[in-house]
Amino acid sequence: MTEFIVRNREMDTASRNLSNLISDALAIEEQEAFEAGKVGFMARMLVQATMPHSDPKSATFERVNGNFCLTMSAPSPKIGLPYGTIPRLLLSWITTEAVRTKERELILGDSMSGFMRQLDLVPTGGRWGSVTRLKDQTKRLFSASVSCYTDTEEGYQNINFHLVKRSSLWWEPKNPGQQTLWQSSILLDEDFFEEITNRPVPIDMRALKALKRSPLALDIYNWLTYRMSYLSRSTTIPWEALQMQFGSAYAEKRVFKYKFLEAMKKVQLVYPEAKVSESDGGLLLIPSKPHIAKK
Repeated sequence: MTEFIVRNREMDTASRNLSNLISDALAIEEQEAFEAGKVGFMARMLVQATMPHSDPKSATFERVNGNFCLTMSAPSPKIGLPYGTIPRLLLSWITTEAVRTKERELILGDSMSGFMRQLDLVPTGGRWGSVTRLKDQTKRLFSASVSCYTDTEEGYQNINFHLVKRSSLWWEPKNPGQQTLWQSSILLDEDFFEEITNRPVPIDMRALKALKRSPLALDIYNWLTYRMSYLSRSTTIPWEALQMQFGSAYAEKRVFKYKFLEAMKKVQLVYPEAKVSESDGGLLLIPSKPHIAKK
């Protein structure tokens, strides 16, 4: 009987999540992102190669997309690497603010709950609450260093940098609504700042809000928005290549393929103009209207 009640609760939760996603999707369709003032940006390199979805339990992590390779490193296994949805929301906020202000130093505010509202996160306590997870993931993300390289017949290029040069977080996690005497802030690494402000990927912040429960769906949305902005002919991407880019943690291709297609369904609810379909051996992309209209 107890098992039946738990299963029903899980089904009710899943149903509510889907209902909320559909409602958000309809709202996105009703108004263009520029008109709604909801245009945000994402770092191009972290659209081409993404962060871990779950804790890799390692101090290094690698993603590959064709000739492009991104390696993210933590200063020690004790700190660990960023993973899940919160670092993705953080990076979107960082990129959007850097593009908006044209400043390397970004102000996060004088209270933790105030900043969490900017990420569309509700402060909750406890070991697995959003306050604890935000504190942990900010430490992981702001401590991480990145190495990117491309290796082609024409030559080899690489760049190494930290995301954040300095962070000053004065929040009190036990009382996230308490205002502090000093504003919390971060100073972006100069190379990272140049990367995210020179060629950022425009995204609809309402889509991120709708998809924030799934790091894979967030990655697919950002990538699909970027690809459709320049796709000129129909292209099939092999599942093996997609797995290297999005799901190297999945041991079997069939498991990754199932998870990817489930996440893609959610993405297509918020980006219905994207013409994608499963084909023999891969995912077929057909030139489609960009989710963010060019200005």
